[in-house]
Amino acid sequence: MALCGKLVKKTSIKSDGDVFYELFRYKPNHISYMSPMNIKSVDLNGGEWGYVGSTMTWNYIIDGKTCVANEVIEAIDEEKKSVSFKVVDGALMELYKTFLLTVQVDTKEEKNFVTWTLTYEKINGNIKDPNTLMEFCLNVTKDIETNLHMQCN
Repeated sequence: MALCGKLVKKTSIKSDGDVFYELFRYKPNHISYMSPMNIKSVDLNGGEWGYVGSTMTWNYIIDGKTCVANEVIEAIDEEKKSVSFKVVDGALMELYKTFLLTVQVDTKEEKNFVTWTLTYEKINGNIKDPNTLMEFCLNVTKDIETNLHMQCN
């Protein structure tokens, strides 16, 4: 069984792709207001929102369990509208040696898409792929989409 893996899921959104990207880059602390059943808080620990090297703590609920993830912004690609968060401590590090979450927004003609990429290395072969976490990310995306849609109406 492979220890290294990558999950990629793409979903369409109706809201402005730039607004979605800027939320994850500059205002991830606002996500807890938009998806309160999933994200309890996002706190800045060091650096500034939206800059590589900044550190933050995400408090979230997955499968009814309260979890914490300490992350550092590892990469930002303004042209591709992507932000990569490297998990450095927390619940995921009990299962994975490395874990990187990347959120990217694509705009094609009038349509916007959000692509989540989870890149990881499991501690051992008995660990499952993070499919539940991918579903969690897609649910947060839906919550944000609903919230942004309500703000525009």
